Amino acid sequence: MAAEHERDDRPQQPEHAPPAEHEPDDHPQQPEEAPEPHEMFARTREEGERRLTRSALELATTSLVAGFDVVFGVIALAAATAAMAPHFGPSAAHFFGSLAFGIAFIFIVVGRSELFTENFLVPVTALRRGRLSALKLAQLWTISPILNIAGGTALIFVVSSKGVLPEGAAPALVDVAEHITELGPWSAFLSALIGGALITAMTWMVEGVGTVGGRIIVAWVAGALLALASFNHVIVVTLELIFGMRFGADIAIGDVGLNFVIAVAGNMLGGLLFVTLTRTSQAIGSGDTDTPTA
Repeated sequence: MAAEHERDDRPQQPEHAPPAEHEPDDHPQQPEEAPEPHEMFARTREEGERRLTRSALELATTSLVAGFDVVFGVIALAAATAAMAPHFGPSAAHFFGSLAFGIAFIFIVVGRSELFTENFLVPVTALRRGRLSALKLAQLWTISPILNIAGGTALIFVVSSKGVLPEGAAPALVDVAEHITELGPWSAFLSALIGGALITAMTWMVEGVGTVGGRIIVAWVAGALLALASFNHVIVVTLELIFGMRFGADIAIGDVGLNFVIAVAGNMLGGLLFVTLTRTSQAIGSGDTDTPTA
């Protein structure tokens, strides 16, 4: 006769077994390291391809808003300078104003606006025979500065109306503009050379940072340094000169045009020679990347 209950030889577990303890992790998580140069180059090339394949409408609108972003930064610079000068003197006021100006490049980087001087590295890396035409790059280099200036000038005409800016901002803008015109052509060119290299280096660093917070820091530091050292940046300085003219600075339109030409030449040479050439060579030397013309 079969037993009423078959015997279960399996070991019995308590109804409420205590949770198993986690084994200690012999390999703690390491902090994230900066990407290798060839990885940064690959990211930069991907972003460059995106820029070169955009529609004309997207290029035009992003270039316009970049002009707005720069003007917001110049406003911040003037307002901070005006607020700090009576208490701490002109040198400290310029320092705080430069820190405030950094918001312009935060807006540009986070908002993906199209600033002319951001295009001396990123789209150049995307040029490949048979895929993307140099004509698209020429179009980018032509449309973006024109619309940067047009957008910024339109906003300047609004904010320079009586009573819009805080007290003391107008004299601060006049001082900034007149300081620019005091530079001789050679000094202005050398200043533009460094300004172009600085902002092009910023675009390289931005592509290497994997977080929005990191990109904000990189953009802010670059913008603040640009303003602190008063480097000649073709879009920033042109809009500062137009601001100065609106508030009565002794500046002729010919001065604006001359500096525009000098700054374009210096910014492009500084960006292409000091950053694009060297960083591309660095990426190729680091290993796993194709040459830009592959």
